[in-house]
Amino acid sequence: MKLWTCVLLLCAAAVCVTCEQPPSDEDWLELDTPQGPVRGRRDPNSDIYAFYNIPYVTQPLNEDKYKPALPAPVWTKPFDAVNKHVICPQPTFHIDLMPKHMVMQEDCLIANVFVPDTRKKNLSVLVYVHGGAFVMGYGEMFSGKRLIEKKDVVLVTFNYRLGIHGFLCLGTDDVPGNVGMKDQVALLRWVQKNIASYGGNPNDVTIAGYSAGSASVDLLMLSKSAEGLFHRVIPESGGNLAAFSIQRDPLEIAKDYAKRYNFTEVDDIYALEKFYKTAPIEWITEDTFFDRHDSTFLFSPCVERKTTDEAFLTESPLSILQKGTYKKLPLLYGFAEKEGMLRLWSFEYWKHMMNENFSDFLPADLHFKSKDEREAVADKVKKFYFGDKPVGDDQILNFIDMFSDIIFDYPMLRAVKLHVQAGHNQVYLYEYSFVDEDTPLIPYTNIRGANHCAQTGAIMDGLNMTHLDESSITPAMKNMKKIMRGIWHNFVKTGKPVPEGSSLPAWPATGVDCSPYMSLGEKIELRNEPLLESRFRFWDDIYQKYYLEPIPPPAPGDQSHQEL
Repeated sequence: MKLWTCVLLLCAAAVCVTCEQPPSDEDWLELDTPQGPVRGRRDPNSDIYAFYNIPYVTQPLNEDKYKPALPAPVWTKPFDAVNKHVICPQPTFHIDLMPKHMVMQEDCLIANVFVPDTRKKNLSVLVYVHGGAFVMGYGEMFSGKRLIEKKDVVLVTFNYRLGIHGFLCLGTDDVPGNVGMKDQVALLRWVQKNIASYGGNPNDVTIAGYSAGSASVDLLMLSKSAEGLFHRVIPESGGNLAAFSIQRDPLEIAKDYAKRYNFTEVDDIYALEKFYKTAPIEWITEDTFFDRHDSTFLFSPCVERKTTDEAFLTESPLSILQKGTYKKLPLLYGFAEKEGMLRLWSFEYWKHMMNENFSDFLPADLHFKSKDEREAVADKVKKFYFGDKPVGDDQILNFIDMFSDIIFDYPMLRAVKLHVQAGHNQVYLYEYSFVDEDTPLIPYTNIRGANHCAQTGAIMDGLNMTHLDESSITPAMKNMKKIMRGIWHNFVKTGKPVPEGSSLPAWPATGVDCSPYMSLGEKIELRNEPLLESRFRFWDDIYQKYYLEPIPPPAPGDQSHQEL
């Protein structure tokens, strides 16, 4: 099962490992920007200039590390924008899957800009948000340079604060919550102010993301703080209604985590705040939360309490979608056929646990009045996926379907329905199912599956995490990459995935029943039927009855009485 550990990393396994040769001096390009002069280098393997490591904010550090970032620095001397391989603090268990030269540091909020070698200006801008369960990852986890080969798009990637650093949500002045999302908003504001200097058009910005990055861009679309900063949205395998996308009760989560380290003053909000401000970095980044049974990764975005300061989100995503109180932008929306393969690493352990206590595996965003009610729903879910059989090796495909539906498929399809009900008529829905002969077989089967973020892998550079050279890719995969990049490029340029006169099928917006949708598989075809209809209806019935709304942290008491 070691092979499938890579899948666990929520697209982090597509790490770019390269040995970069420094270009000669004449390959520098200097630009005048609002921050000051910036020098980037020609990429040795493509016809672009790369500007790495640009600080897009001034980051609060030490005991201020949970505060929103401050305005970006400026300079007068040329800033050499070279890759220093900076990543934000995160769990280190996966470091063997990363380049050895990565530098983990608290001061980590940097942007990377990739500019085609062209005299043209006002190019479209594509901002990619990395995935990693809101716990891990970094801007350059994927290389997307081939997306801008047509020399009409500027690509931006970046780091944002992760895990507890990014998503501790106490509702205090010093730890308001959502600073990881506020970093993303700050990056988009930086793009608005600076991207014209790199040849980009601030009025033509698409945001895209994969996994947690997908949930991020889906949330950004709902946030008033981000409104007007972008114009099209591409979530790839992750939605704003997923259990892992929003903490149900952020204060209780913070208390429970502090108790692991024998901290007992959890009911004193300012003592709890002090604990997190002064906790060793090893405590803050120790846990990946990937082994949780409830389809969350614990520290993620939250609903903030309403204050005078600018919040990222003060209302639940469900409520915003139901009211339709958000700017409706062209949306390219979908997932891979077997997203639940990200849980294959745990199958050997969890199959026994599921047979012993299946209700432990219900998602965290369901709430029940009694244990009997919880067990009754758990029995219903188990019967739907596994029938009367125990969870065993012959049931691995059903295991995959169940976690596909809980973590990705149902939350995204539920959002689609709400979008359309709210009058959104530019939602382009797809399911990606392409696999080729190099795709590994699913254990205990002779079946290959399109795993979590498989569509992202088709769009981005390379064969896999260690091979950016595409010369050894099968002809079928090369063709699929060409098709997928064409679809994404057209959406970035026009807001529609398929242009008129294309050899691909016409792709209309989807309806309230999630039909039609584009099947992106061995055959590209428009399907005029609801996507995953029976599975959607099953979960929709449950969520209509038992959905648990997220709550903000309560207003803290006056700090003055806590101080000596």
